[in-house]
Amino acid sequence: MRVRDIVQLMRPRQWTKNLAVFAAIVFSGHLFDPSTVGTSLLAFIALCLVSSGHYALNDAIDASKDRNHPLKRDRPVASGRITRHAAFGIAAVLLVSGLLLAALLAPLFLAASAGYVVLQILYALWLKDIGIVDMFSIAVGFVIRAVSGALVISVPVSPWLVLCTGLLALFLAAAKRRHELLLLGADASAHRPVLAEYSAELLDSFMVTLSAATVTSYALYTFFEAAAPENSMMLTIPFVIYGVLRYQYLVLRKDGGGRPEDVLLGDLPMMIDIALWVLSAIVVLYVLPGWIQ
Repeated sequence: MRVRDIVQLMRPRQWTKNLAVFAAIVFSGHLFDPSTVGTSLLAFIALCLVSSGHYALNDAIDASKDRNHPLKRDRPVASGRITRHAAFGIAAVLLVSGLLLAALLAPLFLAASAGYVVLQILYALWLKDIGIVDMFSIAVGFVIRAVSGALVISVPVSPWLVLCTGLLALFLAAAKRRHELLLLGADASAHRPVLAEYSAELLDSFMVTLSAATVTSYALYTFFEAAAPENSMMLTIPFVIYGVLRYQYLVLRKDGGGRPEDVLLGDLPMMIDIALWVLSAIVVLYVLPGWIQ
């Protein structure tokens, strides 16, 4: 068992999902508070440990199925480079370490982190085999990440944060299921039983509905709640629309979406769009109010 295999088991590329923990610090106006930023960074590390523990646990549970998957068969446990018993041990170490760090930060953050662990265990053992519920489980995991970012720095949890995060995560989950369905073809349900509940056309309709709901909810947030002068946060809406449409393009025309982190980190236009959205949000929330005063 090599170090590189352990690192691969932890799936560091998927830590990008935990960046949702920083949403609260940006939109609450605390981005340039060193103490608050430090707390959020530690929360990010805790979530990375916990999520990596979940990935190791999931790989140990699904090793036999992953061996028949065209992509997952190269994972350390499925390929035999790490034994199932070792993977369970690594998962336990990562989960305990993450929860201990969470306990040092804030009780509510610990509760959210523990809730995430319970959700992921239920997902691995049961929820992933129930149609639509499986996608909601993925979405709730994203929502917990975003909400925990507010809890750890003791700022109010915005319902718009929950709504926008949840809808976007459902959209990504539908795209992921579509990619798996087409990639595995006739063997799809043998590898993941829940895929028998879906069709490409059904998932396409889910994506259309959820993309529209995501853009609409974000637009309403910028108009009704964003702490920016003169509804100026609405200037960031075009970047969100482009990002959603670009993601759909990559899924429907380029067969992407199996791994959201690969789409976000592997597509230059998407990376530029995200950077521009972040930059414009910072300007609107932190720079523009000073100019107006």
